[in-house]
Amino acid sequence: MKSKHTATYHSTFLKKTNRQLFIILLLMISCFFTWSENVAITHAIKVVGRMGVLFASFLVYRNIIRYGAVDNLKWQNGLAIGFYGAYLLLGFASFMWSTSVGYSALQWFMTAQTLVFCYFFIKSLYLLDIYFPKHQIQFYNLLGNACFGLILLFVIGMWVAPDVFFRFTHGGLEARLGGYMMNPNELGMLAGLGIASLIFDLKREHYTRWTLFKLLILFYGLYATGSRSSLIGVLLIIGFHLYYSSQLKLKIAVLAGMLFVAPFAINKIILKDGDSSRLEEVMSMTGRLPFWQALINEGLPQEPWLGFGFMRIAYEDHFQGRHTYPGKMTHNTFIQVLMNLGFVGLTLVIFQMLFTLKGIFKEPKTKRLVLLSLLIPLLINSFTEFGIFGESNFGILFYQLILLYICFQAYTILTPKQRIHLKKTRPELTL
Repeated sequence: MKSKHTATYHSTFLKKTNRQLFIILLLMISCFFTWSENVAITHAIKVVGRMGVLFASFLVYRNIIRYGAVDNLKWQNGLAIGFYGAYLLLGFASFMWSTSVGYSALQWFMTAQTLVFCYFFIKSLYLLDIYFPKHQIQFYNLLGNACFGLILLFVIGMWVAPDVFFRFTHGGLEARLGGYMMNPNELGMLAGLGIASLIFDLKREHYTRWTLFKLLILFYGLYATGSRSSLIGVLLIIGFHLYYSSQLKLKIAVLAGMLFVAPFAINKIILKDGDSSRLEEVMSMTGRLPFWQALINEGLPQEPWLGFGFMRIAYEDHFQGRHTYPGKMTHNTFIQVLMNLGFVGLTLVIFQMLFTLKGIFKEPKTKRLVLLSLLIPLLINSFTEFGIFGESNFGILFYQLILLYICFQAYTILTPKQRIHLKKTRPELTL
């Protein structure tokens, strides 16, 4: 009877914790959006909101410990987190030579703030895994539902207030979901991450019909953003799942669906209904290739080793090539690092990613597949937009979550104080 009562009590606690973690993650992602055209309101949301959510993640972490857990986690994959720390330390040191210390510092502190948030968020998941092994809280479910909630808001908004939720380009001829609130390519990446996450709910048959509905909304949102890179990312994610799937019927059904849908999607999103001028855009990556060439040929030789300072790509606020448009960011996270932290920074980033991949491949199969699925849209986005090492964006948040999700492991030795705490709060545990 006591065991049954304990199980019910734990179930209530876990449901509450699941809800809290979902809301916290949803709000954290939301803080990267520009919800108001008023600059003061936007800054308040981004600064006060993000700090508030960080504090909330710490409270959830502490609440799990108070309920019946101890933080006896130890580090693993130290080189992955170590090189990320070295990257941040170099960014901090670059304040000494940045021509806009205020901007570099703001970008650095926002990146560091999301890392602290991820630290407590991921630790909470680890503690739940160790001390509540039968819990149903899944990282991919939390992330997928958070992405779905935001994309659903935009899909509803595109019908209710199209002038607000659409961004008009090419002289008003093309409407892309995102509006002034979010870059359509970034929003497309968010939809792609949601799809990558919820596919795992589908595979474990978790509320299958509801999950299919959520995936349908995410696909529709992705389509409405008109994001080429995000579409490619989703197609790769689906192919990735097909490769690892052991169900032949599922493989055939999904492949048939892809073959049917892909030509329409590629023609509409990538080739833009066969417009020859849009095809030229694709070949030049919408003008990015000449800009990248100018950055490397004209800008990099000025500061090749340590760059212009954290998130700075020129001495001025914008880089202006001799034959290119002016730009404040590179639209490629690796060139961004090369310009703002030079060859030293790029070397740190390359090694950091290699050790992160090494850590991911050491994880159990399901966790490994989840992290690789999430990494695919992030990397594709990193070649054409802000990316995982660019100016503050939720791509950095997601990469940091992946990074920290491979950096902890349970430690079997408990201190006397930890033993006393567990004996008080969780007497049913065998220490």
